[in-house]
Amino acid sequence: MYDERFQIGLVCPNCGCFRALSAPDCPCADARPSSPSDVETLLLVQRAPLEDADVVVNRIIPVDDGASDSDQENMVEPARHFVCPSCSSAVPTGHKFCGRCGAPIPDAIRDPQTRFYGDMQNPAKAKLILIKGDGMDGMSFHLKAEQHIVGRKGQLMFPDDPFMSERHANFFYRDGSLVVKDEGSQNGVYVRIRQPVVLEDGDTFVAGDHLFRFRADVEVLDAEPADDGTRFYGSPRGDWSFKIEQVYRGGVCGMAVFASGQSLVVGRDGADLNFPEDDYLSVEHCRVEATDHGHVLTDLDSVNGTYVRIADEQELQHGDYLFVGRKLMRVEMNTN
Repeated sequence: MYDERFQIGLVCPNCGCFRALSAPDCPCADARPSSPSDVETLLLVQRAPLEDADVVVNRIIPVDDGASDSDQENMVEPARHFVCPSCSSAVPTGHKFCGRCGAPIPDAIRDPQTRFYGDMQNPAKAKLILIKGDGMDGMSFHLKAEQHIVGRKGQLMFPDDPFMSERHANFFYRDGSLVVKDEGSQNGVYVRIRQPVVLEDGDTFVAGDHLFRFRADVEVLDAEPADDGTRFYGSPRGDWSFKIEQVYRGGVCGMAVFASGQSLVVGRDGADLNFPEDDYLSVEHCRVEATDHGHVLTDLDSVNGTYVRIADEQELQHGDYLFVGRKLMRVEMNTN
């Protein structure tokens, strides 16, 4: 006896819509198959009575036609992805509209995107960790905007740092990379060197707690003799190739050492420029050397590193250290 609770029909292999055997051809099909075995989608649909629910619910049941379990599983594969909320028809992956009722498929279904729990997981974003910050050590700043002004005013404010300009530096993203730009600050931005760098005349660098200036032009002229012909007495001069100047706060030049050979070493003990009272300096901290490629600054595997003032802007990497004012920061890229 025919059971009115069930209806037999076909599911279109292109759009997934269900239609009775007596229904016209599916609009998306070139021709209706001559037999159910051609597409292996002969189905029974069980319909709940309207008096039991306000919404008609379809339950697709494969017909036992002798096919294997894997074949039957393939029959209803589209239903695993999305069921139209308007007509309960199965919609294959990638379709923009329901093939039965024409309802549009939401973008979130057609192109699903997995979200992070929070912005801190986003590998495209970075954060700054305050390493040395006058009582704020360990504080982190998540760089999730397009630009981040650091200074006594801005998004990252340090109003109590007298060595930081109001608008000191800008951290921003370019082509997926983090870049720092000196915004014309008084004291500049210093980035820890990872490999030897070539110095130009007047370049400044930080080692330990000291600021140094490199001078390539060391020509010194003799003072004119006195009226009676007496010349000024001093230490004998050599054939110098460059010199390093210590720079005090306020821009005053302190100790200056001329290179009588090809290199000068800065450190705490046994170097050419020694600062035994500086706890941040290594014994041999860094070296400036005259080479065929110019005057090269090299960090000698020091504990705290050597920092060079950037000319304008510089791309940053995970683990980079930099001074902005007297705040030492470390760059951390999210690895998720």
